[in-house]
Amino acid sequence: MPETTPLGLTGLAFGGDYNPEQWPESVWTEDVRLMREAGVTMVSVGIFSWALLEPSPGVHDFGWLDRVLDLLHENGIRADLGTPTVVPPVWFYRAHPDALPVTAEGVRYEFGSRGAICHSNPHYRAAAADITTTLAERYGSHPALAMWHVHNEYGVPVSACYCDGCAAHFRRWLARTHGTVEAVNEAWGTAFWGQRYADFEQINPPRVTPTVGNPAQALDYRRFADATVRENFTAERDILHRLSPGVPVTTNFMTALSQCDSMDYWAWGREVDFVTNDHYLITDGRRTHVNLAMSADLTRSVAGGAPWLLLEHSTSGVNWQPRNPAKAPGQMARNSLAHVARGSEGALFFQWRQSRRGAEKFHSAMLPHGGTDTRVWREVVELGANVDALAPLRGTRTEADVAVLWDWHSWWAQNLDWRPTEDHDARERADAFYEALYDRHLTVDFAHPEADLSRYPLVVVPALYLMTEAAGNNLKEYVERGGTLVVSYFSGIVDAHDAVHEGAHPGALRDVLGLTVEEFSPLDAGAQVRLTGPDGSELGADVWSEFVVPRGAETVWTYADGLTAGHPAVTRHRLGEGSAWYVSTRLGAEGLDTLLGWAVEDTGITPRADLPRDVEVVRRTGESGTFLFVINHTAGGAKVPLDTPGTELLTGERAAGRLAVPSGAVRVVRLDG
Repeated sequence: MPETTPLGLTGLAFGGDYNPEQWPESVWTEDVRLMREAGVTMVSVGIFSWALLEPSPGVHDFGWLDRVLDLLHENGIRADLGTPTVVPPVWFYRAHPDALPVTAEGVRYEFGSRGAICHSNPHYRAAAADITTTLAERYGSHPALAMWHVHNEYGVPVSACYCDGCAAHFRRWLARTHGTVEAVNEAWGTAFWGQRYADFEQINPPRVTPTVGNPAQALDYRRFADATVRENFTAERDILHRLSPGVPVTTNFMTALSQCDSMDYWAWGREVDFVTNDHYLITDGRRTHVNLAMSADLTRSVAGGAPWLLLEHSTSGVNWQPRNPAKAPGQMARNSLAHVARGSEGALFFQWRQSRRGAEKFHSAMLPHGGTDTRVWREVVELGANVDALAPLRGTRTEADVAVLWDWHSWWAQNLDWRPTEDHDARERADAFYEALYDRHLTVDFAHPEADLSRYPLVVVPALYLMTEAAGNNLKEYVERGGTLVVSYFSGIVDAHDAVHEGAHPGALRDVLGLTVEEFSPLDAGAQVRLTGPDGSELGADVWSEFVVPRGAETVWTYADGLTAGHPAVTRHRLGEGSAWYVSTRLGAEGLDTLLGWAVEDTGITPRADLPRDVEVVRRTGESGTFLFVINHTAGGAKVPLDTPGTELLTGERAAGRLAVPSGAVRVVRLDG
């Protein structure tokens, strides 16, 4: 069986994407010398090199890659070797123009970017298998090889193609998935608008139609596109497993909800030997370190709680957003070590040396255009030493306090057309609930709605429009056995095929919440409603309201105005040994904090009231001990109480009582015992 971590590393991984083909060979020796100075232990190579490795059909040039891998090995640097199947050469597309993807509007993309691939195309699949086989036969036992890196960032920028080849593939997928065309008609509700099909051959992808098309068809096409891309990954993975046995195979995910919405990462996590992720700060006015923590927690959860690896992030600014600010001094280290705190086995960047040409020449790198006499380089060298000092925590696992339920299929379904309001956003609710938990210093695991939740005292459901009956039963059993559940509005509404559950809303959640919803009442743009609490306090909410009818639940907050005035806004249902909270409107930060405070009281979780806002405290635990990460994102120093003394790994100092953490700094304490 393949390993589940990179081969040959005794500590954490540190490095980045290395693209030596962009530079004269005379630069390579300097590169590896500087890599050693910076403490680099692993680099990713060959990801975008198909045109160089196979300059014409069946003609290969491996000399340059031979020399690169040998040079890395001679200098003790491990290689994450890519299959370059994200960028087929121009000769391939000129021979097979049908391998370029087609949009739903019928426009075929042209060569000249990256990831322009019809994943159903048999010519692409054959060519990808061929180059992967050739690479595995040549390098499968190379002494520098730490792991295989298949493709690059599947799903970005193209996740679905709508060509005739995909139409045929879609029909085959439907036959495997549903069995008969009658089952498809039932699942899609084709009796509506006279869409009934008599034969699979009558079915096409959900291309552009005069008005809204069939939502269940569109949802199935999202599933088909994701499954098709995953088929190509597993095909390459299986070749590598066969020809390079024992070497782990992965591909870099983009789990952040701000970066990729087209891949079902619960399914992808089961196919890789270990999980890796790329993460970039999004400049949208939000607290970027919260988005980072959320992505890291989601990545760890996709990995089943096991250690994972941050394969890409940036040393400073990126180049693909409308505005790309530089990172502040120390921010690169905080970003890197925050990922490590939440389970990453290291920190790698895109890329090693900043490009002089091409689309990403203004994207920051470990070695900037300005060379070694730069702030970024000095911070890279310092970070390399700190990552090396954290080697003892390799293999430990991050401890979580609560679970947040998330499902990509539900997200896809909710984002289809003609929903009650365009202002409700599943990602926004997930972000908001996560941020509220983060500000209560609770570490989050994400979980699938049908997963075992028994180890979590609190489970939060920020947005699960689509929920199976099995998931609803799972949550009911969780509460009956003593769990505390918090559910936000527009959850539990439809089944796996986007059909409304029989009976009153919220369908799959009626029993566990002890209520029904007679009618949704979305608010006009900018409108608000007031809620009255049990102590007479008031809160504002927006976007959504509902006519809630308690059927066992008690009313906690009530609508004070609007169409739903006098109706319950927030309820609590005591069921078995646990309780289930329901919030039927969009609460802001203050309301979410209050709601989660009450829910936390139900759980018995001890609140961490002695920690300042924006000071993260996260634990990793394993056979080598317990490690406490304290990350100070504030402009002032912080003092964090320690229940157990220990040794701070980055400074070597003893830590006891109250740990002083300067502004912008990170401390990692290996606790005694």
